[in-house]
Amino acid sequence: MDRRLFLLAALALGGCVTIREPVAPAHGPLAELEPLYAATAGREALRLVVGSNGCTAKADFTFYAEKRGATVGLAFARKHVDPCKSFAQGKAEIAFTWDELGLAPRTPVFLLNPVTAWTGPGTL
Repeated sequence: MDRRLFLLAALALGGCVTIREPVAPAHGPLAELEPLYAATAGREALRLVVGSNGCTAKADFTFYAEKRGATVGLAFARKHVDPCKSFAQGKAEIAFTWDELGLAPRTPVFLLNPVTAWTGPGTL
């Protein structure tokens, strides 16, 4: 997927995208996407663990889904910066139901976001 296409889709879906310092290191061709600490596909929802300064909410995120035959490529990006100024950076769990994503629960999904290890509060 072309990164410019994702950014245009994010703008269309989520309004204004704000550039911010990443919570986790971002390198390579998918550097614009939100780094994830974990992702779990459950019966009712897709749960993501993301970096947080204390005020991260689901409403701060938008997603882009690209159907490719029987599978779907999913990308998540922030549309609002976490404005809190906590002493140590943390993490937050957000969940998107399959209905919110417009997908059946058994649809094979490929996440396009980079995944990075959680090494504890205040570390990158």
